Amino acid sequence: MNELPLHTLMITFIPRARIAASCLLLMLPGALAQRPDPPTRDPHSPGYVTAKELPDGAIPPASADGNFVIGPTHSPAPGLSSMEATPHGTVIEFTMNSTDSKIYPGIARQPNTFGTPDPSDPAKLIVTTSHPAPYTRKVAVYVPKRYVPGTLAPFIVGADGPDRVLFSALDALIAESKIPVMIAISIGNGGGDAQGSERGLEYDTMSGTYAEFVENEVLPLVETKAHVKLTKNPDGRATMGYSSGGACALIMAWYHPEWYHRVLAYSGTFVNQQWPPSLQTPHGAWEFHEHLIPNTTAKPVRIWMEVGDRDLFNPNVMHDNMHDWVLANENMAKVLAAKGYHYQFVFARKAVHVDRAVLRQTLPEALEYVWTGYAPSAAK
Repeated sequence: MNELPLHTLMITFIPRARIAASCLLLMLPGALAQRPDPPTRDPHSPGYVTAKELPDGAIPPASADGNFVIGPTHSPAPGLSSMEATPHGTVIEFTMNSTDSKIYPGIARQPNTFGTPDPSDPAKLIVTTSHPAPYTRKVAVYVPKRYVPGTLAPFIVGADGPDRVLFSALDALIAESKIPVMIAISIGNGGGDAQGSERGLEYDTMSGTYAEFVENEVLPLVETKAHVKLTKNPDGRATMGYSSGGACALIMAWYHPEWYHRVLAYSGTFVNQQWPPSLQTPHGAWEFHEHLIPNTTAKPVRIWMEVGDRDLFNPNVMHDNMHDWVLANENMAKVLAAKGYHYQFVFARKAVHVDRAVLRQTLPEALEYVWTGYAPSAAK
């Protein structure tokens, strides 16, 4: 077990623009199709949700539902610009091996290979170069200074860890009593990206499998190695992630609302990227705004989402019209509003996919919003 005071760690986490394999160079018969540069979108385009334009540099209040436009300037939130006066938690790190997992034994796609569109169905990508492969993943557990050993704690599970920016934001917010004293569990992915990879299998699959992996294989290790006790109450449990990790955060809560009620997603990959394909959800995470949310009774889930005006867009990779990250997130906001969800949607001007400056500007407010309404006495 490796225990490191958080103040001795540099904030080195840079959200990677997890470009989907379907958005990289794709070899097509007789031609080479290259992902075009994403266009800059106008948040007030026809068909987009009606959103409140905030003064440059401002962010929405943590108490407000709805749609907001921020930017183009993105300065760090006070809690992420100066950390000298903040009490610092401890980070415990450990490694998990694929050989120890009953749920994810491991796959990988051969280097420099990608999928090809199914000629009979443009919504499907054929991947022939994925094969069994071992992996290791790092798990980092943040324990705040104010945690009382032996007590049940709320927690947040994050993808693509370790996430030092999250830990620093929690330090500042907990010190100011703006959020509950919580544990953060930042889980590394199993490697690769998109269709045919372990990361893609974990994050883009529309099922409860990843949440079950976390519940049954990760959380018991967290309690043992970090010497913490985690609440079983879903109101005291949150998920978060970036890109496909953001889609995964909602997938976890959607398929297991008895475990998670709070979701935070930056540049969520609510597009058609699931592999292997599924008869139940043939369009992958695009199904969230296409069918699942509109056609399902609202679940007890509170959601914060962000997308950038230059977020990912590739209309040519599969010709399925389901690879537009901005449109996907706009559609998400539209259907969430129609079903009466508590949600906050932030459209960031002058921002790319999982924009680092936007993350540092908005993460503290996003965490406050997601944890609004938390009742410590109920989360046992």
